[in-house]
Amino acid sequence: MTTPNKHCTVRLDRSKYDHLVALAAERGCTPSDLIRAAVDSFLSAGQLFTSSQRRLARISEFQQLALDIIIREQFPEYRDRLIAETDKRLEQYHGA
Repeated sequence: MTTPNKHCTVRLDRSKYDHLVALAAERGCTPSDLIRAAVDSFLSAGQLFTSSQRRLARISEFQQLALDIIIREQFPEYRDRLIAETDKRLEQYHGA
């Protein structure tokens, strides 16, 4: 009969190991329980991060599109100046 869990060895330096053991004792669990919880948290955070990135990209695209439409329709005389200033700041602050 096989167990649903797989064995995994993790090597830690002494200070991290001691901290892990102390934290486990404080919480009334085993070091393995803490490591499993940390791995679960890390793996689920990757999915949240991806969702968060998509949300930020959507917000950014919406803002850019809205501003572009407003500028083209209401302030067309400022459009070229804004683009030139954007390029200048992009190079200044981001080296691009």
